[in-house]
Amino acid sequence: MEFLRRYGFYFLLAGVVSDFLTPYILGFFYPQLNQMTTVISVFGDVGSPVRKAFLIWSVVSGCFFVLALPAVYQTFVAASRPLALILAAAIGFYGVCDCIFTGLFSVDTNESSWNLSTWVHNIGSGIGYAGFLLFPLIVFLIYRTMGNTQFSQLFLGLTIISFLVASGYGLGRIPGVNRLPLLNQLGFWQRLSFFFNYLPIGILSILQIKP
Repeated sequence: MEFLRRYGFYFLLAGVVSDFLTPYILGFFYPQLNQMTTVISVFGDVGSPVRKAFLIWSVVSGCFFVLALPAVYQTFVAASRPLALILAAAIGFYGVCDCIFTGLFSVDTNESSWNLSTWVHNIGSGIGYAGFLLFPLIVFLIYRTMGNTQFSQLFLGLTIISFLVASGYGLGRIPGVNRLPLLNQLGFWQRLSFFFNYLPIGILSILQIKP
């Protein structure tokens, strides 16, 4: 456990980098997939040529996030035990429900209706994304509790940006609305939203790694 507390933020940063790069690296091996319109989970579709690599990669990325949990909790428990628990839970939900569940329960776009695997995948992704989205808000609250104005303002700004971009991603999922120009690029909005979700996690990791 001491090892995880000491190197947990390295694992967290590794999870961010690994998960962020997944669609762009695999995209070289699946050029026919339109990344502007297609969500990332389709890399794991039953007909995908990179299915196995995507599923394994997703589980590995999720494990990085899970391994970071002791360090995340221990770093902030002195400031606020409830907020430290919620922050660790947010990372844990994303690592398990989104990344690991994606690797274990893939989608099948050829099915006319959702099967069990698709149900678990989509529900898990929703729960994981909620933790993903709330992360910078919780960090803002922790730093405000600590009286750190500089970092609290930084993470408040990141929270606002991530919520604004996430609203575009959400609108792109609404039937009818997603026919509008730009909003019909669901893959673009997902990747843009994920970038601004990864950013605060990466920044926090670097802040904690720096001596």
